[in-house]
Amino acid sequence: MTAAERWQAEGEARGIAKGRAEGKAEGKAELLQRLLTLKFGALPEDARHRLAHASEIQLDRWSEQILTADTLDAVIQRER
Repeated sequence: MTAAERWQAEGEARGIAKGRAEGKAEGKAELLQRLLTLKFGALPEDARHRLAHASEIQLDRWSEQILTADTLDAVIQRER
């Protein structure tokens, strides 16, 4: 395998890994949006935007908070 072929293979592997990570985060955001909608009703645009742009770590944190939160704001409150 030439150096160019190795670089290409490494680039493809990085691209595949990045695509999987993005897909995983999108799936988490979609699931959390459905759960929040079921619990609190239609979500305001700001909440949908925050879900769509949240990190995977933040989505995980919010997913745990939905179990005990009484309001939407209690789940997706801004970090202080």
